[in-house]
Amino acid sequence: MNKKLLCTLLLVAAFLSVWAQKQNRMNTQDNSQFVEITDVVPDAILEIRYFSTYNFVGTRVDGYQAPVALMTRQAAQALKAVSDELIAKGYRLKIFDAYRPQMAVDHFVRWASDFADTAMKPYFYPNLDKKLLFPQQYIAKKSGHTRGSTIDLTLFDMRSGKEVDMGGTFDWFGPESHPDFCGNPDTGRYTGDNSKSPTGRSITPEQFANRMILRKAMMAHGFKPISSEWWHFTLRDEPFPNTYFTFPVKQLR
Repeated sequence: MNKKLLCTLLLVAAFLSVWAQKQNRMNTQDNSQFVEITDVVPDAILEIRYFSTYNFVGTRVDGYQAPVALMTRQAAQALKAVSDELIAKGYRLKIFDAYRPQMAVDHFVRWASDFADTAMKPYFYPNLDKKLLFPQQYIAKKSGHTRGSTIDLTLFDMRSGKEVDMGGTFDWFGPESHPDFCGNPDTGRYTGDNSKSPTGRSITPEQFANRMILRKAMMAHGFKPISSEWWHFTLRDEPFPNTYFTFPVKQLR
């Protein structure tokens, strides 16, 4: 390796090291790099589940002080591109959750550790023993939402005036929520394979296709999916990949 190339590599390494240290030292109470999503995507519909009591916990979750959705500026701009594409096709985005403060994640962890509290089991995890929430990674001590560039959402059909039928509810703990349930998300092909469902439940070709409409639009504009939830996406080039913010969800102005 020549000296010039070695010097260049060392400079790049030094820059990345300084950048990483800066990320780790960030004030996690600083919301200055966040926006209210509806300021950037005014057509978005909000149903902030953790501000309400209709969620898997059954109470308002710690840290949700207002029914608003927050994201980093970069993620919100990418979401605007998604919205513009889908509006042209007759859809609007419906948002269940976006930025989630660490205190909310801590609330989830406490709830998951209380095996006696199963009030919402019939609605969100009827086929799952609550003791498996941690082992099967439905609940974790850290969440990508807390970094500010992850969102949970679905589609709203402007023609029918109804939420699009995705064949399952947001925050359903089970294989029926996986993007590959009954189909191949990479090819968009419906297979009908419901072998992972503990009750033999299926979704229809139309329901699978609806999931793919959302997935394709999100991925086309810089978001990446996960393998366990059809509604969950994170900006690929998220600006704060190592920072877990702690400020509450509230109006920014």
